[in-house]
Amino acid sequence: MQKCNNCNTPFNWRIIFKSFWWIYKPIECDTCGTEHKITLFGRSTIAAMSILPIWIFGYILSPTDNIFVLAGIGLLMGIIDFLLSPYIVRYKKMNKYT
Repeated sequence: MQKCNNCNTPFNWRIIFKSFWWIYKPIECDTCGTEHKITLFGRSTIAAMSILPIWIFGYILSPTDNIFVLAGIGLLMGIIDFLLSPYIVRYKKMNKYT
């Protein structure tokens, strides 16, 4: 889990996940007040973890010809990966003058 770059306080999973829903809103540390913003690589990681499992399972690993089963399993895999993304995504400290 990501920690504050200033005081090493770990961020809460819920706070990181909420920042995804508000167009990658910066996260403010509860202890020292330092703002952190998501990196470009982090944004790409979220997109990949949400879409790639659906594509990989649906087109490569398809064990059945039923499109609804494939879509359901792929969607479930995408949701699980999206819920795990706060553990993988990284934030960087924002400059005050940016």
